[in-house]
Amino acid sequence: MEAKLFQSIQPCKWVDTENLMRKPGAFIRVSHKTMDNSRVRSMFMNVQSSKRVSAHQNRFSRKVLSSLKNPPGSVLLESGGFPASLDESLVLKNKSAEIDSVLNGRCIYLVGMMGSGKTTIGRVVSEALSYSFSDSDLLVEQKAGGMSVAEIFKQHGEGFFRDKETEVLKELSMMHRFVVSTGGGAVIRPINWKHMRSGISVWLDVPVECLARRISAVGTGSRPLLHGESGDAYSKALTRLSTLLEERGEAYANANTRVSFEHIASKLGHVNVDNLSPAAIAIEVLVQIESFLKG
Repeated sequence: MEAKLFQSIQPCKWVDTENLMRKPGAFIRVSHKTMDNSRVRSMFMNVQSSKRVSAHQNRFSRKVLSSLKNPPGSVLLESGGFPASLDESLVLKNKSAEIDSVLNGRCIYLVGMMGSGKTTIGRVVSEALSYSFSDSDLLVEQKAGGMSVAEIFKQHGEGFFRDKETEVLKELSMMHRFVVSTGGGAVIRPINWKHMRSGISVWLDVPVECLARRISAVGTGSRPLLHGESGDAYSKALTRLSTLLEERGEAYANANTRVSFEHIASKLGHVNVDNLSPAAIAIEVLVQIESFLKG
């Protein structure tokens, strides 16, 4: 990111979790300052060499400049290569600069249903704020010896998974400058809310029909709570997700602020939420956080 935008940006170390997590390409971005903390060192493994700030800044600048050679309005965000309009990228940049001082290094916890985009949006937000990023499910898998979430549920049960999830959130609550993507069911335990109150919690509120479309398109193999329903993939996902949302809706509402995908779509003139870019959603996340902190 440009130096005048991110005054507090730090070099980052990267943890390659491809073999450990059995999820090719998965990673967690952690700042040098954070890695100095012994608690974080115990959470993250296989640290590669650090990247220089100038290299990070130059990459972003090149991406923006190269967008002029691509179809009009197209620029790739570094956090996963998701397309966003140049206008959205500039708005995201400016908004992140505006709220950096009021955030004061507090962590951001994204909560919401499975398939709501917590990891995708979390990476975009962390990149914009020069925060470190963590996916709590990946850290639970690490604590379980590298087993996937589905394997943990199958071999040890949901209770075991929830216990490890609480341990992870407790450890993260002691950190600063993290964006955390939480598991869909993290909100059901009051103790988890106690840990997340150390930062700012944001509910990504997505229509259940959209969630069902997303999940049925990629399959439910990695979603243990969606197993067992009968019917086609979409109907199974919709039925189970509707039940889960009914059970967890009040818990999600405990978040400090809410980001409604339907509201964003309405503001931007989209017919449905499927056309929203991660950058547009990330902007709304920052807007709602700013409103909460200044309200």
